Amino acid sequence: MTTTRSTADTIARFNRAFQERDATLLMDLIAPDCVMESVQPAPNGTRYEGYDASFGSWKALIDDTASHFEVEDVHSGDGWALIRWRYVWGPGVDDSVRGVNVMRVVDGRIVEAAGYSKTAPVVAALGS
Repeated sequence: MTTTRSTADTIARFNRAFQERDATLLMDLIAPDCVMESVQPAPNGTRYEGYDASFGSWKALIDDTASHFEVEDVHSGDGWALIRWRYVWGPGVDDSVRGVNVMRVVDGRIVEAAGYSKTAPVVAALGS
């Protein structure tokens, strides 16, 4: 009998891969038909289709030692998860951005991931 990881377990291991900088932890978490959309470039991000493309994109983030992710909060259940995070690239207070990943998990594997961040351009004050 095969036991499938829960959504919470899958997402915990996904986050651990980034915290420990160990891309091998992702290897059996990504579905062959995974579709991932990154936060950049605006307005739609980049779409990665399939295991190799999704793994390659996440591995590049893990391997980038000049930056890191801080997980702020995780909510998961019934095949969906929301990860709230901060992406840090320097020591200053303005050297980070907050964002979320919306993840869909089926049979213990990530089938869909969409990243969103607070990187909108500065807009004119409302009512001016």
